[in-house]
Amino acid sequence: MNNSMTWMMSGVFVASLGISAAAMGQSDEVTEQIELGLELYQEQEYGAAITELEFAISDIRELMAGRIGETFPEPPEGWSAAEVASSGGGGAAAMFGGGGSMLEREYQQEGGEGRLTAKLMIDNPMIQAMSAMFNNPALIAAQPNMERIRIGRDSALLKWDPERGNAEVSFLMDGRILVQVDGQRLESSDPAVALLKAWDLDALREQAAR
Repeated sequence: MNNSMTWMMSGVFVASLGISAAAMGQSDEVTEQIELGLELYQEQEYGAAITELEFAISDIRELMAGRIGETFPEPPEGWSAAEVASSGGGGAAAMFGGGGSMLEREYQQEGGEGRLTAKLMIDNPMIQAMSAMFNNPALIAAQPNMERIRIGRDSALLKWDPERGNAEVSFLMDGRILVQVDGQRLESSDPAVALLKAWDLDALREQAAR
């Protein structure tokens, strides 16, 4: 394989990951992993090459998850918030397509018992299982305490249990991004709905683009 073909393959691979050379930097660990993976591929060490490239992809997903975490809404007035964290095992990178993992942020009502949890999952099989609900009025009507609400010009689902003060607001973006806000010990569903509406959904869509 000549040098021009080698560099062409390297450029195509990096571009396919959606990461620019300027953003990665010459000494970036991800760049080193990709370069080593390419070297191992050229040496026909295919198993080792796959391992290095999988590490690179995992690290890129971690970087992507960090940027996506910045889109979570700030705590509303009268509430405090924890840092964005991953749940479900597998780390932040596992939120992209497997493991049932997600990013989430906890919010606590100051001087009260209310609690909100903002959750985010991307390209996960669980999303496909839920997507039918969003487009089927009969399924929505069959669920107790569930109704459709508007998020801008789009639709979301609200499930509100007034006896327990529990709320769940779910919003499906582009058929692959599931945004949810769960609330406990609330006087109304308004804080959960308002928190989801405060999410920077445009930035989320941009950062999660494939």
